[in-house]
Amino acid sequence: MNAGQIPLFGGPPAQEPPPPEPSAPQPAAALTPEPTPEPGRAPESALPVAELNERVRRLVEGAVGWLWVGGEISNWRPHRSGHCYFSLRDDTAQISCVIWRSDLSRLPAHPEEGMKVAAFGQPTVYGARGSYQLVVRELRAEGEGLWRLAFEKLRAKLAAEGLLDPKRKRALPRVPGRIGIVTSRSGAALRDVLTVVRRRAPWARLLISDCRVQGTGAGASIAAAVDRLVRHGGCDVLILTRGGGSVEDLWAFNEEVVARAIASCPIPTVSAVGHEIDITIADLVADVRAATPSAAGETVVPDTDVLLGELRARAGTLIDKLRRRTRRGRERARIAAGGLDTGVHGALRQRRDRTARASGRLDALSPLGTLARGYAVPLDEEARVKRNIGMFDIGEVFNLRVVDGRLRCRTESKQASHE
Repeated sequence: MNAGQIPLFGGPPAQEPPPPEPSAPQPAAALTPEPTPEPGRAPESALPVAELNERVRRLVEGAVGWLWVGGEISNWRPHRSGHCYFSLRDDTAQISCVIWRSDLSRLPAHPEEGMKVAAFGQPTVYGARGSYQLVVRELRAEGEGLWRLAFEKLRAKLAAEGLLDPKRKRALPRVPGRIGIVTSRSGAALRDVLTVVRRRAPWARLLISDCRVQGTGAGASIAAAVDRLVRHGGCDVLILTRGGGSVEDLWAFNEEVVARAIASCPIPTVSAVGHEIDITIADLVADVRAATPSAAGETVVPDTDVLLGELRARAGTLIDKLRRRTRRGRERARIAAGGLDTGVHGALRQRRDRTARASGRLDALSPLGTLARGYAVPLDEEARVKRNIGMFDIGEVFNLRVVDGRLRCRTESKQASHE
């Protein structure tokens, strides 16, 4: 398969274009070794080994160029230098391969032994040892092999830490006043969210934290955008979103740094990445997953008309309750007033009866009562009662108290009673 053919499992490298095509191979005459010397005669000049290897390298690279090679991974060996050495094999042959550190860092995960892959690279000769190998720039597994492998490894790791536990999920605020949006300012996803939120809840305030959503460094950019809103936004809810794309396009939302930023966020989060069929690690860690950016807008804010209808219904219910309570209060007051009236009258009657009885007893003991029955009380000048005949002197003047006044009297004579 040459560089112009369709690759085995996909197109050209997604992150970087392939390197420029090598220069055309040298003319045959230039690559033809020196004529074989006759037996027994020493060659006039011997070709150094390094020159031979260099000629072979140019011949191989010029003749084959960059291409996709399909096979199974064998003997994958990461080196401390950051490069990785391995073999590609099929049923009848194998080739040694190397992938440099800079290209290896773009892989979502290291392949597993026996995994079927397509490697984009260039055959060459390693001059120091004269060994033939394939220098690989990109590695793709069948379907979503490497991406799926990386996804499942991270999901298992986060699940073991409890970050995917449904019990961690928080409810979204019913009527958020301040909404943070983590996305690219130039993306269609932002326009979709803004359109929906402004239509449904024009009173809501929106804060946009711009970030990269694709390519190298996008994961760290998304995490930093979340942190900005946490520290300075004062938001009630956050939306992390971007539009659809390939697995590679959406991969930033499958990075561990994004998952941990969402998990540690104190604000309820909504993840809306790609289309309905796209599931990312961000979707699994967030409190709520929305199928699309537009669905995220519908999820975080209620429709104003629906909200007003609910408020009217609640106001009517509240008025009805107040009316019922007022009626019950009036009835209780009426019953209490009826009972109070009866009780007051009864208490007054009882008090009048007690007063009358006490008055009768008081009259019976009062001197005035005695006087009213025709008796009189003699008093000296100091209003002391003169009780017996011995207290009166002949010619003495004294007062006589009768029921309706006093009389001045003088003792003319006195006679003791023998009764």
